Amino acid sequence: MLLGAQAQTGFLPVCDHYSGVEARMRKSLQLQAEMAQELGTCVFDVTLDCEDGAPVGFEADHARLVASLALEAAPTARVAARVHAVDHPAFANDVAMIAGEAGHRLCHIMVPKVESVDDVLQVERALERASAPGLPIHVLIESPAAVHRAFEIAAHPRVQSLSFGLMDFVSAHGGAIPAQGMTSAGQFAHPLVVRAKLEIAAACHAHGKVPSHCVVTEFSDTVAMQAAARRAAQELGYTRMWSIHPAQIRPILQAFAPQQDDIENASKIIAAAAQADWAPISFEGVLHDRASYRFYWQTLERAHHTGRALPPSVRPWFGASAVVPS
Repeated sequence: MLLGAQAQTGFLPVCDHYSGVEARMRKSLQLQAEMAQELGTCVFDVTLDCEDGAPVGFEADHARLVASLALEAAPTARVAARVHAVDHPAFANDVAMIAGEAGHRLCHIMVPKVESVDDVLQVERALERASAPGLPIHVLIESPAAVHRAFEIAAHPRVQSLSFGLMDFVSAHGGAIPAQGMTSAGQFAHPLVVRAKLEIAAACHAHGKVPSHCVVTEFSDTVAMQAAARRAAQELGYTRMWSIHPAQIRPILQAFAPQQDDIENASKIIAAAAQADWAPISFEGVLHDRASYRFYWQTLERAHHTGRALPPSVRPWFGASAVVPS
Protein backbone atom coordinates (compact mmCIF):
# COMPACT_ATOMS: atom_id res chain seq x y z
CA MET A 1 0.00 0.00 0.00
CA LEU A 2 2.82 2.39 0.87
CA LEU A 3 5.00 1.67 -2.14
CA GLY A 4 2.28 1.48 -4.78
CA ALA A 5 3.51 2.20 -8.29
CA GLN A 6 6.95 3.11 -6.94
CA ALA A 7 7.64 -0.39 -5.64
CA GLN A 8 10.89 -1.88 -6.88
CA THR A 9 11.19 -5.26 -8.56
CA GLY A 10 12.21 -6.66 -5.18
CA PHE A 11 14.44 -5.76 -2.27
CA LEU A 12 17.81 -7.39 -2.88
CA PRO A 13 20.58 -7.98 -0.34
CA VAL A 14 22.89 -4.97 -0.29
CA CYS A 15 25.98 -7.09 -1.05
CA ASP A 16 26.62 -9.24 -4.12
CA HIS A 17 29.66 -11.46 -3.50
CA TYR A 18 31.56 -12.88 -6.50
CA SER A 19 33.78 -15.96 -6.60
CA GLY A 20 34.89 -18.18 -9.46
CA VAL A 21 37.31 -20.77 -8.05
CA GLU A 22 35.68 -23.94 -6.77
CA ALA A 23 37.11 -23.80 -3.26
CA ARG A 24 36.15 -20.13 -2.89
CA MET A 25 32.68 -20.69 -4.31
CA ARG A 26 32.06 -23.42 -1.73
CA LYS A 27 33.44 -21.25 1.08
CA SER A 28 31.27 -18.33 -0.05
CA LEU A 29 28.11 -20.43 0.16
CA GLN A 30 29.17 -21.69 3.59
CA LEU A 31 29.83 -18.14 4.78
CA GLN A 32 26.45 -17.03 3.47
CA ALA A 33 24.72 -19.72 5.54
CA GLU A 34 26.75 -18.87 8.65
CA MET A 35 26.01 -15.15 8.45
CA ALA A 36 22.32 -15.78 7.75
CA GLN A 37 22.21 -17.85 10.94
CA GLU A 38 24.04 -15.12 12.85
CA LEU A 39 22.02 -12.15 11.58
CA GLY A 40 18.62 -13.73 11.05
CA THR A 41 18.38 -13.08 7.31
CA CYS A 42 20.40 -13.64 4.14
CA VAL A 43 22.54 -10.51 3.93
CA PHE A 44 24.42 -11.15 0.68
CA ASP A 45 24.04 -12.99 -2.60
CA VAL A 46 26.69 -15.41 -3.82
CA THR A 47 27.33 -15.08 -7.56
CA LEU A 48 29.25 -18.01 -9.03
CA ASP A 49 31.42 -16.56 -11.76
CA CYS A 50 31.93 -18.04 -15.21
CA GLU A 51 33.29 -14.95 -16.97
CA ASP A 52 36.37 -14.50 -14.76
CA GLY A 53 36.34 -17.96 -13.17
CA ALA A 54 36.37 -20.30 -16.15
CA PRO A 55 39.82 -21.30 -17.50
CA VAL A 56 40.16 -20.64 -21.22
CA GLY A 57 39.14 -23.77 -23.13
CA PHE A 58 37.32 -25.24 -20.15
CA GLU A 59 34.27 -22.99 -20.11
CA ALA A 60 31.85 -25.92 -20.47
CA ASP A 61 33.40 -27.74 -17.51
CA HIS A 62 33.16 -24.62 -15.38
CA ALA A 63 29.52 -24.05 -16.31
CA ARG A 64 28.81 -27.64 -15.29
CA LEU A 65 30.54 -27.01 -11.95
CA VAL A 66 28.52 -23.84 -11.34
CA ALA A 67 25.27 -25.68 -12.06
CA SER A 68 26.20 -28.48 -9.66
CA LEU A 69 27.14 -26.05 -6.88
CA ALA A 70 23.85 -24.20 -7.29
CA LEU A 71 21.96 -27.48 -7.04
CA GLU A 72 23.92 -28.48 -3.93
CA ALA A 73 23.29 -25.16 -2.16
CA ALA A 74 20.93 -25.04 0.79
CA PRO A 75 17.27 -24.40 -0.06
CA THR A 76 17.43 -20.99 1.61
CA ALA A 77 20.62 -19.93 -0.18
CA ARG A 78 20.60 -16.98 -2.55
CA VAL A 79 22.89 -18.13 -5.34
CA ALA A 80 23.32 -16.57 -8.78
CA ALA A 81 25.61 -17.10 -11.77
CA ARG A 82 27.54 -14.74 -14.00
CA VAL A 83 27.70 -16.14 -17.51
CA HIS A 84 29.87 -14.98 -20.40
CA ALA A 85 28.85 -12.01 -22.54
CA VAL A 86 26.28 -12.59 -25.28
CA ASP A 87 28.93 -12.37 -28.03
CA HIS A 88 31.24 -14.91 -26.36
CA PRO A 89 31.28 -18.45 -27.82
CA ALA A 90 30.53 -19.90 -24.38
CA PHE A 91 27.41 -17.79 -23.72
CA ALA A 92 24.82 -20.17 -25.19
CA ASN A 93 26.22 -23.19 -23.40
CA ASP A 94 26.55 -21.27 -20.11
CA VAL A 95 22.86 -20.41 -20.13
CA ALA A 96 21.74 -23.82 -21.39
CA MET A 97 23.79 -25.64 -18.76
CA ILE A 98 23.35 -23.38 -15.72
CA ALA A 99 19.83 -22.04 -16.23
CA GLY A 100 18.66 -25.30 -17.81
CA GLU A 101 19.92 -27.50 -14.99
CA ALA A 102 19.73 -25.18 -11.98
CA GLY A 103 17.51 -22.27 -13.01
CA HIS A 104 14.99 -23.10 -10.29
CA ARG A 105 17.74 -22.67 -7.67
CA LEU A 106 19.09 -19.35 -8.96
CA CYS A 107 17.94 -15.98 -7.66
CA HIS A 108 19.13 -14.30 -10.88
CA ILE A 109 21.58 -14.52 -13.74
CA MET A 110 24.21 -11.82 -14.31
CA VAL A 111 25.22 -10.91 -17.87
CA PRO A 112 28.38 -8.84 -18.43
CA LYS A 113 29.11 -6.31 -21.18
CA VAL A 114 25.49 -5.57 -22.02
CA GLU A 115 25.46 -2.83 -24.65
CA SER A 116 21.78 -2.44 -25.52
CA VAL A 117 18.26 -3.77 -25.10
CA ASP A 118 19.01 -6.12 -28.00
CA ASP A 119 21.50 -7.92 -25.77
CA VAL A 120 18.85 -8.25 -23.06
CA LEU A 121 16.44 -9.70 -25.61
CA GLN A 122 19.08 -12.23 -26.63
CA VAL A 123 19.48 -13.27 -22.99
CA GLU A 124 15.72 -13.50 -22.63
CA ARG A 125 15.47 -15.86 -25.62
CA ALA A 126 18.32 -18.00 -24.30
CA LEU A 127 16.58 -18.34 -20.94
CA GLU A 128 13.36 -19.34 -22.66
CA ARG A 129 15.20 -22.06 -24.55
CA ALA A 130 16.66 -23.23 -21.24
CA SER A 131 13.16 -23.44 -19.72
CA ALA A 132 13.95 -20.63 -17.25
CA PRO A 133 11.75 -17.83 -18.62
CA GLY A 134 11.08 -16.28 -15.21
CA LEU A 135 14.69 -15.93 -14.05
CA PRO A 136 15.53 -12.28 -13.29
CA ILE A 137 18.29 -10.72 -15.37
CA HIS A 138 21.05 -8.56 -13.90
CA VAL A 139 23.23 -6.65 -16.34
CA LEU A 140 26.70 -5.18 -16.15
CA ILE A 141 27.17 -1.78 -17.82
CA GLU A 142 30.81 -1.41 -18.89
CA SER A 143 31.10 1.03 -21.81
CA PRO A 144 30.23 4.67 -22.61
CA ALA A 145 27.64 3.52 -25.16
CA ALA A 146 25.97 1.24 -22.62
CA VAL A 147 25.82 4.09 -20.11
CA HIS A 148 24.09 6.18 -22.78
CA ARG A 149 21.44 3.44 -23.12
CA ALA A 150 21.10 2.75 -19.38
CA PHE A 151 17.54 4.08 -19.17
CA GLU A 152 16.39 1.89 -22.06
CA ILE A 153 18.06 -1.18 -20.56
CA ALA A 154 16.63 -0.51 -17.10
CA ALA A 155 13.14 -0.19 -18.60
CA HIS A 156 13.11 -3.82 -19.77
CA PRO A 157 10.72 -5.73 -17.47
CA ARG A 158 13.03 -8.73 -17.05
CA VAL A 159 15.95 -6.61 -15.85
CA GLN A 160 16.09 -6.48 -12.07
CA SER A 161 19.40 -4.70 -11.46
CA LEU A 162 22.12 -2.73 -13.26
CA SER A 163 25.74 -2.90 -12.12
CA PHE A 164 28.59 -0.60 -13.10
CA GLY A 165 31.77 -2.20 -14.45
CA LEU A 166 34.44 0.30 -13.46
CA MET A 167 37.61 -1.23 -14.88
CA ASP A 168 36.24 -2.00 -18.34
CA PHE A 169 34.58 1.42 -18.43
CA VAL A 170 37.88 3.17 -17.74
CA SER A 171 39.74 0.97 -20.22
CA ALA A 172 37.14 1.74 -22.92
CA HIS A 173 38.31 5.36 -22.92
CA GLY A 174 41.70 4.50 -24.41
CA GLY A 175 43.76 6.30 -21.81
CA ALA A 176 41.57 9.40 -21.60
CA ILE A 177 40.78 8.46 -17.99
CA PRO A 178 43.95 7.89 -15.94
CA ALA A 179 44.59 4.70 -14.00
CA GLN A 180 43.74 6.62 -10.83
CA GLY A 181 40.12 6.45 -11.99
CA MET A 182 40.06 2.75 -11.14
CA THR A 183 41.17 3.20 -7.52
CA SER A 184 38.91 3.36 -4.47
CA ALA A 185 39.37 7.13 -4.20
CA GLY A 186 39.87 8.09 -7.85
CA GLN A 187 36.62 6.54 -9.02
CA PHE A 188 34.74 9.13 -6.95
CA ALA A 189 36.76 12.03 -8.33
CA HIS A 190 36.95 11.68 -12.12
CA PRO A 191 33.93 13.43 -13.71
CA LEU A 192 33.37 10.83 -16.45
CA VAL A 193 33.33 7.97 -13.95
CA VAL A 194 31.05 9.80 -11.53
CA ARG A 195 28.72 10.78 -14.38
CA ALA A 196 28.44 7.15 -15.47
CA LYS A 197 27.65 6.02 -11.96
CA LEU A 198 24.97 8.67 -11.58
CA GLU A 199 23.38 7.80 -14.93
CA ILE A 200 23.10 4.14 -13.96
CA ALA A 201 21.69 4.94 -10.52
CA ALA A 202 19.17 7.39 -12.00
CA ALA A 203 18.08 4.88 -14.65
CA CYS A 204 17.48 2.24 -12.02
CA HIS A 205 15.48 4.50 -9.73
CA ALA A 206 13.42 5.76 -12.67
CA HIS A 207 12.29 2.23 -13.46
CA GLY A 208 12.17 0.65 -10.00
CA LYS A 209 15.35 -1.39 -10.44
CA VAL A 210 18.32 -1.92 -8.12
CA PRO A 211 21.58 -0.01 -8.82
CA SER A 212 24.63 -2.06 -7.83
CA HIS A 213 27.99 -0.34 -7.30
CA CYS A 214 31.28 -1.64 -8.66
CA VAL A 215 34.10 -3.42 -6.87
CA VAL A 216 36.90 -1.95 -4.81
CA THR A 217 40.05 -3.79 -5.84
CA GLU A 218 42.07 -2.83 -2.75
CA PHE A 219 40.36 -5.61 -0.81
CA SER A 220 42.92 -5.60 2.03
CA ASP A 221 42.27 -1.90 2.77
CA THR A 222 39.22 -1.94 5.03
CA VAL A 223 39.21 1.83 5.50
CA ALA A 224 39.14 2.43 1.74
CA MET A 225 36.45 -0.22 1.34
CA GLN A 226 34.20 1.35 3.95
CA ALA A 227 34.72 4.85 2.56
CA ALA A 228 33.86 3.76 -0.99
CA ALA A 229 30.78 1.85 0.12
CA ARG A 230 29.59 4.76 2.23
CA ARG A 231 29.97 7.22 -0.65
CA ALA A 232 28.20 4.86 -3.06
CA ALA A 233 25.26 4.60 -0.68
CA GLN A 234 25.04 8.15 0.63
CA GLU A 235 26.19 10.27 -2.33
CA LEU A 236 25.42 8.32 -5.50
CA GLY A 237 22.15 6.56 -4.68
CA TYR A 238 23.34 2.94 -4.87
CA THR A 239 21.50 0.34 -2.81
CA ARG A 240 23.78 -2.61 -3.50
CA MET A 241 27.51 -3.24 -4.04
CA TRP A 242 29.84 -5.94 -5.30
CA SER A 243 32.27 -7.83 -3.09
CA ILE A 244 35.25 -9.79 -4.43
CA HIS A 245 36.72 -10.87 -1.08
CA PRO A 246 35.02 -12.14 2.09
CA ALA A 247 36.66 -9.31 4.07
CA GLN A 248 34.60 -6.80 2.06
CA ILE A 249 31.18 -8.18 2.99
CA ARG A 250 30.80 -6.79 6.50
CA PRO A 251 32.11 -3.30 5.58
CA ILE A 252 29.52 -3.17 2.79
CA LEU A 253 26.77 -4.22 5.18
CA GLN A 254 27.86 -1.59 7.67
CA ALA A 255 28.01 1.18 5.06
CA PHE A 256 24.61 0.39 3.52
CA ALA A 257 22.79 -0.21 6.81
CA PRO A 258 20.84 2.61 8.47
CA GLN A 259 22.22 3.99 11.73
CA GLN A 260 20.54 2.78 14.90
CA ASP A 261 19.09 6.23 15.64
CA ASP A 262 17.52 6.26 12.17
CA ILE A 263 16.06 2.79 12.77
CA GLU A 264 14.55 3.87 16.09
CA ASN A 265 13.07 7.02 14.56
CA ALA A 266 11.65 5.15 11.57
CA SER A 267 10.11 2.54 13.86
CA LYS A 268 8.33 5.16 15.93
CA ILE A 269 6.93 6.93 12.87
CA ILE A 270 5.75 3.72 11.18
CA ALA A 271 4.17 2.42 14.39
CA ALA A 272 2.33 5.71 14.88
CA ALA A 273 1.23 5.73 11.24
CA ALA A 274 -0.16 2.21 11.55
CA GLN A 275 -2.17 3.22 14.61
CA ALA A 276 -3.61 6.08 12.55
CA ASP A 277 -4.52 3.70 9.70
CA TRP A 278 -1.87 5.43 7.56
CA ALA A 279 -3.56 8.83 7.71
CA PRO A 280 -1.30 11.89 8.12
CA ILE A 281 0.15 12.33 11.61
CA SER A 282 2.14 14.88 13.56
CA PHE A 283 5.27 13.33 15.06
CA GLU A 284 7.44 15.51 17.28
CA GLY A 285 5.97 18.59 15.64
CA VAL A 286 6.56 17.41 12.05
CA LEU A 287 3.84 16.40 9.58
CA HIS A 288 4.16 12.93 8.03
CA ASP A 289 2.04 11.24 5.37
CA ARG A 290 2.38 8.31 2.99
CA ALA A 291 5.29 9.89 1.14
CA SER A 292 7.41 10.02 4.29
CA TYR A 293 5.98 6.68 5.52
CA ARG A 294 7.35 5.14 2.34
CA PHE A 295 10.81 6.52 3.11
CA TYR A 296 10.82 5.26 6.70
CA TRP A 297 9.44 1.87 5.72
CA GLN A 298 12.30 1.49 3.27
CA THR A 299 14.69 2.43 6.08
CA LEU A 300 13.34 -0.49 8.09
CA GLU A 301 13.64 -2.80 5.08
CA ARG A 302 17.30 -1.87 4.69
CA ALA A 303 17.85 -2.43 8.39
CA HIS A 304 16.29 -5.89 8.20
CA HIS A 305 18.19 -6.91 5.08
CA THR A 306 21.50 -5.80 6.59
CA GLY A 307 20.95 -7.78 9.78
CA ARG A 308 20.29 -4.82 12.05
CA ALA A 309 18.22 -5.13 15.21
CA LEU A 310 14.59 -4.03 14.87
CA PRO A 311 12.58 -2.60 17.78
CA PRO A 312 9.64 -4.69 19.07
CA SER A 313 7.09 -2.23 17.67
CA VAL A 314 7.91 -3.12 14.06
CA ARG A 315 9.51 -6.55 14.36
CA PRO A 316 6.28 -8.52 13.67
CA TRP A 317 6.13 -7.09 10.13
CA PHE A 318 9.43 -8.80 9.34
CA GLY A 319 8.60 -12.24 10.70
CA ALA A 320 10.54 -14.57 12.92
CA SER A 321 13.81 -13.83 11.11
CA ALA A 322 13.97 -10.24 12.38
CA VAL A 323 16.96 -9.80 14.66
CA VAL A 324 16.07 -9.36 18.31
CA PRO A 325 17.94 -6.45 19.92
CA SER A 326 20.53 -7.63 22.47
